[in-house]
Amino acid sequence: MNKPFRLAAVAGVAALGLGLVACSSNNSNNTNASTVSKTNVACPKGTLTFGVEPYDNASVLVSAYQSMSTALGKALGCKVNLEVAQSYVAEILAMKNGKLDMAEFGPAGFVFASQQAGAVPMVSFATTGGQLSTYTAGIWVPKNSPVTSLKGLAGHTLALSSVGSTSGDWEPRYALIQAGVSGKVKTEYAGGHPESLQALLHGKVDAAEVNSQTQANAETAHTFNPASYREIWTSTPIPNDPICASGTLSKAAVAKITAALEGLAAGDFTSGKTSLASELTFTPPTSGPELIPVSQSNYTQLFSLAAALHLTSANL
Repeated sequence: MNKPFRLAAVAGVAALGLGLVACSSNNSNNTNASTVSKTNVACPKGTLTFGVEPYDNASVLVSAYQSMSTALGKALGCKVNLEVAQSYVAEILAMKNGKLDMAEFGPAGFVFASQQAGAVPMVSFATTGGQLSTYTAGIWVPKNSPVTSLKGLAGHTLALSSVGSTSGDWEPRYALIQAGVSGKVKTEYAGGHPESLQALLHGKVDAAEVNSQTQANAETAHTFNPASYREIWTSTPIPNDPICASGTLSKAAVAKITAALEGLAAGDFTSGKTSLASELTFTPPTSGPELIPVSQSNYTQLFSLAAALHLTSANL
């Protein structure tokens, strides 16, 4: 959470660069792409490239997703290369341009990934009881701030996380519209969820979007004391990130990858002291799969939100 933050004034939804951070995530059995049978329906090119949106610092995400990528590669019999996108929009464009075979998108990112890249939702993370896990967006101010509501944000500065983020962009912007203060609040993109929180902690803004996942992780790291701040708005629950297949993969490949993801063991989601459950702040099932099937219908609220914000594929 010590990554320097940067603020950029919002001027609509800007298009970002097509950037991916390679993570050198060969699986432990060092499967060589040239030796993989071309009849492996799940890996028609000999390898799969798996993208993850930058909802935390890249170094943290690599650690969190490395074990899962390795286990998936073993299950499929091919190498799974892990990539962390440099931005939410970059990840969508990467799949659109054939650079990703599968990807975990933020719920809002999935809307455009579905429309632009034909992304096919496969699975998402289950919580206790085998239900789809959720999280919330939130807007926080210092405890001594005179701002006590969204309406009170008029004339103040608000840090959002990144363009295309569900909890750090779409949800809070729509909340400002509903409160009648859109255009009256100076909103700035900090560059990510940790950076948005850092902007608040360093007094660079009057308020900041801090989602429940970032809050929990920062509290665990002892970098955020919620007693010194106040949450003035909380969103309705947001379904957790879907892991999607590229629309270029065959139905047979999607079915095989989905089955492999559902078959991963609990230990496949933990690397050292980092787990996906802690990163995404949910309590996984004590038994049964940690990943469960999802479809577009699970994310209907995000398609509705995109329509309410008048966002289209042109915003990419």
